[in-house]
Amino acid sequence: MKLPKLPGKPLEIISSLHKAGFQCYAVGGCVRDLLLNRPTHDWDFTTNATPDEILKIFPDNSFYENIFGTVGLTVTGESGQEETYEVTTYRSEQGYSDRRHPDQITWGVSLEEDLGRRDFTINAIAYDGNTLVDRFGGRDDLKKKTVRAVGEPEQRFWEDALRLMRAIRIATQLAFFIDEKTAAAIRKNTALIEIVSAERVSGELFKILESDHPADGILLLKNHDLLYRILPEMEGTFETEQKSPQRHHIYDVGTHLVESLRHCPSPNKIVRLATLLHDIGKPATYNQTKDGVITFYNHEIISASKARHIAHRLRLSKKDAGLLIRLVRWHQFSVDENQTDSAIRRIIRNIGKENLQDMLDLRVGDRLGGGAKETSWRLELFKKRLEEVQKQPFSITDLKINGHDVMKELNLQPGPEVGKILKQLFEEVVNKKIENEKKVLLTRLKTLTAM
Repeated sequence: MKLPKLPGKPLEIISSLHKAGFQCYAVGGCVRDLLLNRPTHDWDFTTNATPDEILKIFPDNSFYENIFGTVGLTVTGESGQEETYEVTTYRSEQGYSDRRHPDQITWGVSLEEDLGRRDFTINAIAYDGNTLVDRFGGRDDLKKKTVRAVGEPEQRFWEDALRLMRAIRIATQLAFFIDEKTAAAIRKNTALIEIVSAERVSGELFKILESDHPADGILLLKNHDLLYRILPEMEGTFETEQKSPQRHHIYDVGTHLVESLRHCPSPNKIVRLATLLHDIGKPATYNQTKDGVITFYNHEIISASKARHIAHRLRLSKKDAGLLIRLVRWHQFSVDENQTDSAIRRIIRNIGKENLQDMLDLRVGDRLGGGAKETSWRLELFKKRLEEVQKQPFSITDLKINGHDVMKELNLQPGPEVGKILKQLFEEVVNKKIENEKKVLLTRLKTLTAM
């Protein structure tokens, strides 16, 4: 395999340390992605130089604010944007009582010792532009498309429990398999994930959702017994049947949710999460009539309640939590050619104008995830109606005149009478009796004075 070239800035950092008499290698995911010819952004380096020595070599753009031997370098990356690269001293680690941080760090003297503490073989490859160091078979695993722990898998997961999810995330992003011994260790130690902070867990979950294969990632979590540890609200969905007379579904609830995610056209992580969760209230609302028809009345309300708990647990921002809950709560709207403008306006109010495309993306995923076609004439008509209705005013403040215009035209003082007149004008516009144009509304005002 011909070795790739290092970009200019990473090579410059390595060269600077070499000139100062130290070893230095790019290491980790950046080397992995470089070998796979994938876009590489986050550059990490390992060196036998101590933090103080690194700071002396890069006095103008370096900082050191931790106890782990990692010096940050602020550089202008290949994209022209300011980036932070990390240069870490070779080290060995002992004890992980919190399943995240080592209890003791010792500056190492060998690259092999440093690589031996890393998580997966494909992340334990070092490269300085000339020499590639691969002590654990990472290049072979890249060829085999395999995620395999360095050394003893259980030890790696006990050192940092987030590695349980990281294995799934990397396999998802790269479309790789997980080595059998590594997979067995994940299944055996899933309880460890519960001691990891919500922010770290949600970070890995969203990376899975933002990947090119989010549905496969969710299935990997399920098949490695991690899904219900992270999203316990999904438990029971794969055992809840939907196929019945008078129903279009061809999958159980859980499979439908995963397939909906697979077909969701939105790249937005919150829309994708909402698509995955939109029917999680169905197991709690399952009912089967004497005719064998399965129903899930008000499941969207239960689903929204569960989504609220998930948003809180994953520490979502107020904005993201609001979007997630709203999409789940109001996804169950009917698409009917006989709907009135007021009915469509009510749907828009519930969803929010700014969230309409997100909801339509969820509905596309929902349809395809249920075995239906991507669209239908009713859905296309509904989209046109949405556009048309949005051109109409949604509230009195959307009128082309305001209270000042009313008071000026009718010589009125501020008071409830002004509000009543505006309300009447709004109702006439909504009912298409008059146009929402300033001249038209002022002319109508004059007729109101004669009433």
